[in-house]
Amino acid sequence: MPITYAQANQTVDEVQEVISDSWITSKVKSVFLSNTNIGGLDIKVETVDGVVALSGVVPTTAERDLAIAKAKEVKGVKGVAADGLKASR
Repeated sequence: MPITYAQANQTVDEVQEVISDSWITSKVKSVFLSNTNIGGLDIKVETVDGVVALSGVVPTTAERDLAIAKAKEVKGVKGVAADGLKASR
């Protein structure tokens, strides 16, 4: 059964969205790892539909706030959910 043009476009859109989410996750993680003020290894990053979810424990509220701000700066990020990102003090 041949694929219609609409089905092909939908498939391409779905693939691009997955790539976008993967790219965003990688980019946010690399920003964290390259910033000496953010413990990038302590923060888990997941992206769904352009919304980045951060979780883990960082030493300070300032580091938490910086991680959120830096994640928001990444191209393609529609929002940041950081309820799971806690400061230990």
